[in-house]
Amino acid sequence: MTRPKLVVGIVVDQMRWDFLYRYYDRYKSNGGFRRMLDKGFSCENTFIPYTPTVTACGHACVYTGSVPSVHGITGNAWYDRLQKRSVYCTEDTTVKTVGAPEGSNGKQSPRNMLTSTVCDELRIATNFRSKVIGISIKDRGAILPAGHAANAAYWYDSRNGNWISSDYYGFSTLPAWVQSFNARKLADAYYKKGWTTLYPLNTYTQSTADEKVYEGTPYGSTAKSFPYNFERYVGTNYAVLPSTPYGNTITFDMAKAAIEAEGLGKDSITDVLAVSFSTPDYIGHSFGPNSIEIEDCYLRLDQELGEFFRYLDARIGAGQYTAFLSADHGVANVPGFMLENRLPGKPMDEAPYVTEMLPLLKQQFGADKLIVNSYNYQIHLDHHLMDSLKIDAKAVKSWIAAYLEKKESIARAFDMDEVMLEPMPRKAREMVANGYFPTRSGDVQFILKPHWIDGRGTGTTHGTWYAYDSHIPLLWYGWGIKAGKLNRETYMTDIAPTLAAILRIQMPGGCVGQVIPEVMK
Repeated sequence: MTRPKLVVGIVVDQMRWDFLYRYYDRYKSNGGFRRMLDKGFSCENTFIPYTPTVTACGHACVYTGSVPSVHGITGNAWYDRLQKRSVYCTEDTTVKTVGAPEGSNGKQSPRNMLTSTVCDELRIATNFRSKVIGISIKDRGAILPAGHAANAAYWYDSRNGNWISSDYYGFSTLPAWVQSFNARKLADAYYKKGWTTLYPLNTYTQSTADEKVYEGTPYGSTAKSFPYNFERYVGTNYAVLPSTPYGNTITFDMAKAAIEAEGLGKDSITDVLAVSFSTPDYIGHSFGPNSIEIEDCYLRLDQELGEFFRYLDARIGAGQYTAFLSADHGVANVPGFMLENRLPGKPMDEAPYVTEMLPLLKQQFGADKLIVNSYNYQIHLDHHLMDSLKIDAKAVKSWIAAYLEKKESIARAFDMDEVMLEPMPRKAREMVANGYFPTRSGDVQFILKPHWIDGRGTGTTHGTWYAYDSHIPLLWYGWGIKAGKLNRETYMTDIAPTLAAILRIQMPGGCVGQVIPEVMK
């Protein structure tokens, strides 16, 4: 039985499907996107089958083939009803930071994810001889894809510009190659380059003007247009790097270092490199999907991805590795952009809604602080308090839903226990239900009107069931993959079982997706 020497799983954080074609004519003929589109297989109508469409859920879904209602990763964070507190998706107080002074940055593991990943299943299938490494600037982008049985996961520490891990992976100090990589201080070297556009500004005709009042200013209040100078951050502020194109660059650097030091793809036993590029999300949140900044980010990513494939051709062998590329979620247009073009959509802030409701709930039901939190477009109630005071929880939820539906920004609000009875499109009902895990989800769900976002005036976000947040790319390339395109609807949950079929291993334990047979030779 033959398998590829290496599987490279690529997640581009916040990549909407249309970016494949919006910039197609500007992508290099030898760039990564054109290689995958022209020589690989593209599933053109791939959707996320749950809400909320956010980073942690997306990375877990891609590699488990499952949904939050099964794998339990219901958001980047959630209110846990059993622990009675907010929980970060990969937090783990039982582990220690490796590679940095003790702190929460490294106290992370995949333990909150309840199912196996396709990487775990490969490790089992090879009696743990396969190597699996996860790499991403975001901890959740490295940890969740690599899975429970991974050899290691590494993420970026914004306090010092180094790559760190946790002792969950069986080591108490960073491997020598990671220490050597960190010693190179690449973040400082990249800061010194600054950021100018690859091409003259007037050629960016797919984007808005360079400076818009509705864009964020992640590099300081006076840095509103190209060129951007980052020299003041050298040696002082490493948190800015992920919001520059060099966040992608240093991730590629780290990926190559891992391949070489760990010997990934060196023998006939298939290894996995799960790499996630977080930078498009940081830039996209600040500037929006119609900005020159995001266009230049993707043009640069295309070039670097092309270089990475040429590196893999030389290192692993052309046709000896399998790669897939997808995204964890899409993104909404900036409300200011929509307004200036007479399109629907506005920003809203859900925090005041809770503040407004608390005294009204006390007046109606005679209890303080019935709402304990608001996460992922859901309202969480204090069930212990309601039980002790014998307050009818159903009545409270009904009152909150009725209150929220009077808000201009909200299209629907309903008791989560009645989601399948809510009169809205079946797809929307199923996406909400697929995102619901009882002890980690809220009691009342609200759905924003189309193109409305949770924000405060500049930049944009994601998280809804609408197509701009849920329609993502899915490209396949290399060993076992034929060239072509597929226009029937496929889902993020189909990635893991398809990869399992290519590798001829068991699909992950909680998998609800289906194999996409068209992609395979």
